[in-house]
Amino acid sequence: MSVFRTTIPENADDEPMVQLIAPDGTRTPHDELDAALAHLTAEDLRAYYRDMVMIRAADIEATSLQRQGQLGLWASALGQEAAQIGAGHAARTQDYLVPTYREHGIAWARGIEPWHLLDIWRGISHSSYDPYELRTHPYMLVLGAQVPQAVGYAMGLQRDGLVGTGDVETDTAVLTLFGDGTSSEGETSEGFTFAASFQTPTVFYTQNNQWAISVPSTVQSRVPLAQRSRGWGIPSVRIDGNDVLAVYATVRLALDAARSGGGPRYIEALTYRMAAHTTSDDDGRYRSADELSTWKGRDPIARLALHLRAIDEIDDAFMARCDEEGHDLSMQLHHHIHGLPDPDPVEIFHEVYAEPHALVQEEREQFLRYQAQFEDEAADDTEEAGK
Repeated sequence: MSVFRTTIPENADDEPMVQLIAPDGTRTPHDELDAALAHLTAEDLRAYYRDMVMIRAADIEATSLQRQGQLGLWASALGQEAAQIGAGHAARTQDYLVPTYREHGIAWARGIEPWHLLDIWRGISHSSYDPYELRTHPYMLVLGAQVPQAVGYAMGLQRDGLVGTGDVETDTAVLTLFGDGTSSEGETSEGFTFAASFQTPTVFYTQNNQWAISVPSTVQSRVPLAQRSRGWGIPSVRIDGNDVLAVYATVRLALDAARSGGGPRYIEALTYRMAAHTTSDDDGRYRSADELSTWKGRDPIARLALHLRAIDEIDDAFMARCDEEGHDLSMQLHHHIHGLPDPDPVEIFHEVYAEPHALVQEEREQFLRYQAQFEDEAADDTEEAGK
């Protein structure tokens, strides 16, 4: 039986969770998922460990930079590293990934350096990386907006003949990522409708980090989120999102099915946001220290380290090198941000449309006149001081 299910258990709470590596590092065999992992080597797993260490270091540094006033805001992915690194590496080069605003591990797995992300949060650029070259859409800040867009892109792939050809370098799927809060947005339901109706090559991937800002997932849905898509006939699975192997294997299977013309899939990855929703949030007001402590015991980085130690494929020297590289990355980001000029506010009007737009041009001129008021006032003050 496939891990992807189309029926709801008689008792909704009996929804199983797929897990290959337990919090203590113990590995559980699974015929279907192990086949999807067969090509991975111990070197690959060490690389995933390093990836998670690196992106966590960048994440912590970004939070620090925001506190120093260098970023306008930051949405941390602390604790969600396995859910992102596993999913990002499971995609093929030609697949198109559509993230929200917290997919820093996805970006890293797709070759996007963290400084590109910091530029966005500082207001320097809407997207300082090429989404076409790296096959990763710019960050989406509006909840749910990326879901119908991802499905639309997948419909385009169908019409371009890039699905179900049997050519592994041609067939393409779309992976759209969102949180548990976005799963409650109307756009997600609309995305399910079109994906199911047209059997688009779309994989919907929810990182259920337990909190939509201050609203727990138990309030958002009375049943596991994985069951939501089944009403549309979209097969789904619930997995342990802190288990990088379970994430990799299920996302790989889902994308393979989508590319081959098998239609959409939905994955709910159970994980935990160990930091606040963003740097403007006080998570201490709505969740307990005990809850945070419990989830720290399920840390995805420590879990993979325990597993690799159990199979004698990692040592203290390798882990120390990863920590050193993480520190070096943090320092690079620190110096990069502190060396940036303040953004030009007028740039917000650039490239809104591919061609010049009369309304945007009018708004730009209004903004320039608004700015000029302050320049005139400053000049008057200087002249008055000189008298």
